[in-house]
Amino acid sequence: MARYASGVEMEHRVPVYEYKNPTRTWLHSSRRDWIIAKVRQYAPKGRTGRALDVGFGSGVYFPVLSELYGEVVGLDSQEFMVDHAESFTKQYPNLKIVADDITNCKLPSDSFDLIVCSEVVEHIANSQKAIQELYRLLKPKGILLLSTPQRWSFLELMARIAYLPVVIKLVQLIYPGQPLFDPGHINLMTEKEVTRQVEVAGFTIREKFKTGMYIPGVADLMGEMGLKFERWLEPKVRNSQISGVLWEQYRVCEK
Repeated sequence: MARYASGVEMEHRVPVYEYKNPTRTWLHSSRRDWIIAKVRQYAPKGRTGRALDVGFGSGVYFPVLSELYGEVVGLDSQEFMVDHAESFTKQYPNLKIVADDITNCKLPSDSFDLIVCSEVVEHIANSQKAIQELYRLLKPKGILLLSTPQRWSFLELMARIAYLPVVIKLVQLIYPGQPLFDPGHINLMTEKEVTRQVEVAGFTIREKFKTGMYIPGVADLMGEMGLKFERWLEPKVRNSQISGVLWEQYRVCEK
């Protein structure tokens, strides 16, 4: 099965929405809030339909999906995540957890009205196959909410540098007491490549968006002042020729 995350047990113990660094908390929260807003926007009336959360991680989207859909399926290939997520089914009776590989999925075609696939395809070498499977699983006119980091974003570039032997000691000084783990991003893509893959799979792109202004040094050393500057700068960069430096790219795709 495809491995959706590296160091996932460590990440589970350190919630990504509770970093001591305000910029990092904001980066993850912005992604979560954008996806939740889109889940609500495209949800059917009357708590009907079926939704799928692929590579669900900490289960952050389970509450809103369970609130808005008649049936929700969470799919992940890692036994640790599947075992942990079983506890959610007690809280959300319309939630089912499935262990499966999205590049070779056993779920039937045309099964879901909405699929959330957030921070998954960058962990899969053959992302085209995964996206084609997402297309197969959706009902006609179904919606895919897709997010993945940008290949040349400042944050991803710094992450690659941070794990160099000399640099990692400095990172540990800046973030004392916080465990470090390789995020396992083996397939970072540009905006152009993501667009190509979703269109090859057969999707029509209804919306595109970007978030995640991270400036090395400013984000890591200036705390709330740094965050205030980055929040001011982000919309200006989003609408510029250098929007590829923002961390996250999103697609709302229709089958």
